[in-house]
Amino acid sequence: MSYIFGQDGVEKFVATPELQSEDQIGHDPLPPGQVWTISPGGQDEGSGLYRIEVTEGLGGGVRILNRPAPQTFVESVKYAEANLYTRAGELIGDRNPHEHEFSIQLRAFDTSKSGRALGVAALLALCSALINKSLRGGLVVVGGLNLGGSIDPLPNAIDIVELAVEKGASVILMLVFSRKQLFDLSDDLATKIMAVFYNDAREAFLKAIAD
Repeated sequence: MSYIFGQDGVEKFVATPELQSEDQIGHDPLPPGQVWTISPGGQDEGSGLYRIEVTEGLGGGVRILNRPAPQTFVESVKYAEANLYTRAGELIGDRNPHEHEFSIQLRAFDTSKSGRALGVAALLALCSALINKSLRGGLVVVGGLNLGGSIDPLPNAIDIVELAVEKGASVILMLVFSRKQLFDLSDDLATKIMAVFYNDAREAFLKAIAD
């Protein structure tokens, strides 16, 4: 936002709440196919914020645009793709994902670059792109997915919630088994973010879709 000031016509820029840095989660929904997510990290890497961006068109298969693509993210995408095909009916109804080609890109916003355990977010991004519907604003999705559809438990749920609040999230979607860990969440953080829990990928997608 700007305005012209004085007789010399100097343009002055004004910061507004709508102007946010790229690594901050805004309150407005992202375009269909995009989702904020946090990786829990691993032994040699802390948790980190990512955005997954998916576009779809006619064709088949899933193509990762990152070159080179982190191997752990490739694994997350592979599991997300397999679950999309095997559970398409309960996730996206009568649409046939085999008739669509998906291009997927991972954007990292912290020192964490591996894209570890982002399968649930990748699956939700694929589904969102396919039905052309955004996920809810202010949402960050957490969860690793395996080939059979099970969700990996989080070892550090409070650390992830702390990062989500730091990055501006208002809602965090996570596996219900993480609920007990959050009993130790500080009162201050608990008032800044709403935790929404899911049991499986289908429930996660239903709770993630924007109203």
